Amino acid sequence: MNHSLTLYLAILGGVVLAVVVAHGAWTARRAAARQPRRASVEPVDGGAAPSATSVPLDDIPTIPMDDGAGNVAASPTASLPPLRRTGPRLDALVDAIATLTLDAPMSGDHILMHLPPSRRAGSKPVLVEGLRSDCGEWEMPQAGVLYTELQAGVLMANRTGGLNEIEYSEFVQKVQAMADALPASPEFPDMLDIVARARELDAFAGAHDAQLAMRLAGKGSAWSLGYVQQQAQRHGFLPGALPGRFVLPSPDEGAPPVLTLQFDAQAAFAEDEDQATLRELLLCFDVPQTAAEQAPFKAWCAAGEALSMAMDGLMLDDSGRPFSPAAFESIEGELAKLYEALAARDLAAGAPSTRRLFS
Repeated sequence: MNHSLTLYLAILGGVVLAVVVAHGAWTARRAAARQPRRASVEPVDGGAAPSATSVPLDDIPTIPMDDGAGNVAASPTASLPPLRRTGPRLDALVDAIATLTLDAPMSGDHILMHLPPSRRAGSKPVLVEGLRSDCGEWEMPQAGVLYTELQAGVLMANRTGGLNEIEYSEFVQKVQAMADALPASPEFPDMLDIVARARELDAFAGAHDAQLAMRLAGKGSAWSLGYVQQQAQRHGFLPGALPGRFVLPSPDEGAPPVLTLQFDAQAAFAEDEDQATLRELLLCFDVPQTAAEQAPFKAWCAAGEALSMAMDGLMLDDSGRPFSPAAFESIEGELAKLYEALAARDLAAGAPSTRRLFS
């Protein structure tokens, strides 16, 4: 009886042990099935086999993830926004520039939230640029980009005059407020030095500014606005953004027009273009704003001749005297000297910083 009971218990214990072992193996297989598969790579030339999941971090595109306070963390995602190459850029030749040091890289989203609400100091425009962490290039801040440094600048002179103490103080106040909000540590150039440079730059610009204007007057009866528009469009002019103006567009995208054809703005508001009459047009080109390579002077002469012939008009100077070939030659000679002086100052006609200075 006891022998039979012992044998029975031994057999029962063996069955239970087998069940436990089988359950453990089944559980292990289920856990293994949940793990990601790893490809095996054989060593090459005796070297260690590289891991199939090893990827260089530099190869993973990232964009900053902002926590709302300017702190960022990189996260793999799609490619970053391209470098912004259009729009005005800061230039030490014409701008007073303050540097803003950041304690850590900062997202463009956060910077945009704290830009000055008005980007002007008096009559002078203010620009803010950031140094991109991905390519080391300066640009106006944009969302989705990480920046390691900032700079802010104010134009030292334009056609309203040179930057004065009041305008510079306004610039400093606006940039300081932005720096406090970001936060960042600003460093400003000396005000007296900047104002002195602004006066000198304004004097240079005043001595080298030129806008040529030719009066086109009808020999007989006045022209209707509809007729003028028809003739202007035949010679490549388009309606301008401002009333009373047609423009000959520049071949460069975003550049100011090569020529403008101006007339009494009141006529532009007439209900019937054929009832609005004009007796005089003004054909102009802005010398510092237009690159010499576009031959604006030749375009100015050619447009004046073509329009005066087509509309039975006269080409007159400011004093009402007809233009002569000698007058055109004299103007062309003076223009060559002007272009040379601008280029010697690294402010060639039509260059972006030159356009800002003569605006």
